[in-house]
Amino acid sequence: MTQPAPYRVLARKYRPSNFAEMIGQDALVRTLTNAIATGRIAQAFILTGVRGVGKTTTARIIARALNCTGADGSGGPTISPCGVCDNCKAIAEDRHPDVFEMDAASRTGIGDIREIIEAVRYAPSMARYKIYIIDEVHMLSTAAFNGLLKTLEEPPPHVKFVFATTEIRKVPVTVLSRCQRFDLKRVEIAVLNAHFKRIAETESAQIDEEALTLISRAAEGSVRDGLSLLDQAIAHGAGQVNAELVRDMLGLADRGQVFALLDDLLHGRLPEALDNLQAQYRVGADPAVVLQDLLDLTHWLTRVKVIGGTPDDVTLPEAQRTRGRDLAGKLGMPVLARSWQMLLKGLQEVRGAPVPLAAAEMVLVRFAYAADLPSPADLAKEWKEKGGPGVSAPGPRPTGNGGGGASAGLAVSAQPRAMMSPAPQPGETVALAAMPQNFPAVVALAKDMREGLLAGELVNDVHLVSFELGRIELRLNPGAPHDLPGRLTEKLKAWTGQRWVVSLSKLPGEPTLAEQEQAEDSARRAHAQAHPLVQAVLIAFPGAMLDTVREVAPPPVEADPAIDEAAEGYATDDVDPLDELD
Repeated sequence: MTQPAPYRVLARKYRPSNFAEMIGQDALVRTLTNAIATGRIAQAFILTGVRGVGKTTTARIIARALNCTGADGSGGPTISPCGVCDNCKAIAEDRHPDVFEMDAASRTGIGDIREIIEAVRYAPSMARYKIYIIDEVHMLSTAAFNGLLKTLEEPPPHVKFVFATTEIRKVPVTVLSRCQRFDLKRVEIAVLNAHFKRIAETESAQIDEEALTLISRAAEGSVRDGLSLLDQAIAHGAGQVNAELVRDMLGLADRGQVFALLDDLLHGRLPEALDNLQAQYRVGADPAVVLQDLLDLTHWLTRVKVIGGTPDDVTLPEAQRTRGRDLAGKLGMPVLARSWQMLLKGLQEVRGAPVPLAAAEMVLVRFAYAADLPSPADLAKEWKEKGGPGVSAPGPRPTGNGGGGASAGLAVSAQPRAMMSPAPQPGETVALAAMPQNFPAVVALAKDMREGLLAGELVNDVHLVSFELGRIELRLNPGAPHDLPGRLTEKLKAWTGQRWVVSLSKLPGEPTLAEQEQAEDSARRAHAQAHPLVQAVLIAFPGAMLDTVREVAPPPVEADPAIDEAAEGYATDDVDPLDELD
């Protein structure tokens, strides 16, 4: 009884056998085609790119193209290997004696490379060229790389090297400089869609367009990954594949649900958003994947906003592209940027959380409440328009009936919600501060107005030269901000309602208030240090130090007539009370 042929997976069954069958690598195909056609064939090639884009396949096609002899056995190197000559068939079946394929991940040492160096001296047994294909070449040891350098630079004319790697940065530059490099790019989704559709038709599988798009997106530019997913989907659906089946298989979220989730979050509809997440989780969606889809959607909306139109994105149906265009028109760039940052941080939290669903819910709660906050640009604008530190009070938080962040999150032209104390409305009178009578009073006024930075600069960096009502002349320390006089002028006018002139002088002026306070503190310490009682304490407790000197007001003493009468005859003119201590 004849045994049925074993099943070959699609990734192997539909592996390209010539340059014409390769997809998504036009630059590489054009260069190699021209090189072979003109005889400008390098002694070594290095192919780099992500997994599954065709590095090893390209190496085998190069081996066939260089060794093909044609159907009649008289042909030379060709861009279109015949596939019927002995060399082509032997290379396709991995049994050609002159084509050596080595996995550097398992054979990394100098001993393996020494075998190659010894073998290159001998001419090929049946082919035109000896081809050495080394996969994952970046895994070779330093000694192995060094041992290969001389042979790689000046190989015999009958030897060609083809290297493949996913980590080009780990390959020494001394090796790269001896090779002709080709960067295989990720295959675009539209190209993958068309390729998978042809294969599905050949396999007599019924698969809809949306399912193909989901598989192409999940492949992330890798043909092999996409074919593996397509193979799995066909087996999963018994030849009938739709989008819902692919989502269940991959644990993906429905794109329409992702749009609805983002819309609920931006409007502050938190209960609806949490119900949406729970519903997607119940049907198998990974919470991290849901957040990743929100992140991707935010990035896509930002591109729509920046480009000024909807790009031709085949990953979304037309209805969702229209919905995305409308949503992008209502969103401002500050909201999109803030959403990106919060989702990016939230995705990291979900991936590292012991309970991803709970972490994802907390991210959505934080996102919905942040949607109600004004952007920093809006706060700065309101600050400038209102002319003071006060801004309006916080608005209501997200609720289940649509309140919350709609005005602050979606409507770009809406007034920003406020986060601090109410600002004076137009027409209201604002209480002005009293005119400071000296420079310390100016510093105290700055502190009262919560201008801590300005007050600190006035204390530490300003030497007062002269002070009059409405006019201050001062000298700045070398490290003081140059705009300090201008800022002080504006603030004094806003606080007092009067015009002030603050000018700089080259005169030395008084010490800064900080220096004056330090001098007073030193004088108090010196006076206290000289007191007999303090000296007695320091002598009694060796090693003790005087730390802080404070002036403490004496407690009030109720008048006692008997004590007052006795005190009249007691002379205290020349007696220090401390001298009476034992």
